[in-house]
Amino acid sequence: MSIPLETRPEWAAVIVEHAVEERTAQKLIGQLLALEVSSLAFCRLLERWARGEAEPGTPGRRQAALRRAADRVETALAGLETPLGRYLLELEADQAEGRSWFGEPGPGELVDWAPVLDRAGVKVAPHRVAQAYLELAVFVRALEGLAATVRWQSSLEASSLWAGLFDLRENLLGCALNDLRAIAA
Repeated sequence: MSIPLETRPEWAAVIVEHAVEERTAQKLIGQLLALEVSSLAFCRLLERWARGEAEPGTPGRRQAALRRAADRVETALAGLETPLGRYLLELEADQAEGRSWFGEPGPGELVDWAPVLDRAGVKVAPHRVAQAYLELAVFVRALEGLAATVRWQSSLEASSLWAGLFDLRENLLGCALNDLRAIAA
């Protein structure tokens, strides 16, 4: 099943442009989109609590909402591993010296979630929430950077795309996935 061109996110054009097999690109785009949507939901839930918006209305429901949000991200991440690995194999950049578009965390992503979680009445390790939020916020920002590349009609070399996707795999499919599993448990 292919995602129609008019419904793809802007960043998908970069993935398609460098794809060897369209089917591989479509699978990767679908999983990246699922991860982007679930990551935004996870981050926005926490950000609402940081602003003092106590939704859902009880600590038990907030705990359940955080678990569900983490579970959705975990599911999207688990589904990303195979299509991302396949795309990286097919892409095989001719040089591994590309500049990664997958950036470092910014000051806005470095948040101490302990007081927010305490105020929300949610019992979860704040360091796990902080790490998961950090990785997911950087991921969402990285996709926005790819979308800007498309909007500005800039080019991205295959080696840079490979380097960024490799960084994405290393950052999200390691510690972030473990942290999300612990939050969802």
